[in-house]
Amino acid sequence: MAALAEIHAPMSVPLEPQVLDAELVSQTLAGRAEAFGTLVERYDRAVYHLCFRTLHDVEEAKDAAQEAFFKAYRGLGTFRPSAKFSTWIFSIAYHACCDRIARRKRYSDGPLPDRADPTLGPEAIAEHNDEARALRAAIDGLPEKYRTVITLYHLQGHQYEEIARVLDVPLGTVKTHLFRAKELLRRELAGLREQPVSGEVTEE
Repeated sequence: MAALAEIHAPMSVPLEPQVLDAELVSQTLAGRAEAFGTLVERYDRAVYHLCFRTLHDVEEAKDAAQEAFFKAYRGLGTFRPSAKFSTWIFSIAYHACCDRIARRKRYSDGPLPDRADPTLGPEAIAEHNDEARALRAAIDGLPEKYRTVITLYHLQGHQYEEIARVLDVPLGTVKTHLFRAKELLRRELAGLREQPVSGEVTEE
């Protein structure tokens, strides 16, 4: 992220690749801004992915991800050492997305789009497998609350408790949303399998 260039200052002493997140936070608070740059590099892709799945817009997702890291950097002193940095940054990113969705609803006269921007960039280009593309399309078609839970649970591997903290909702709500999201995906994918292949002749 270009706007985060000041955080990516050249390191005088290389950081070990397996330095724990908590140690990187401590180093940042001690004045080593490059340590936070390592955290950005570690989580920027996952944070962007969450923002994109929530907002359905490439540029807004980039902006929301950048905003989340800036907020995290400014508020790093409030981070609890006993917490997981990944949960904390995802929570900040998700709430940044919610703020953008609220502004959309406030300033837009029309309904929000149900589908993602077709120009998805490198991520979409990499999705060569037909089943993977079908699944991604089905996830894109889910309501935002279900889409976000599926993204955090299945695509990023977070547990129920972590998701509840990220979304700031009860544990039962996470389980309910995940169950309903899975049901909607099953129906959508089952419907796609029942459709005739393009060019196939069907009996009248």
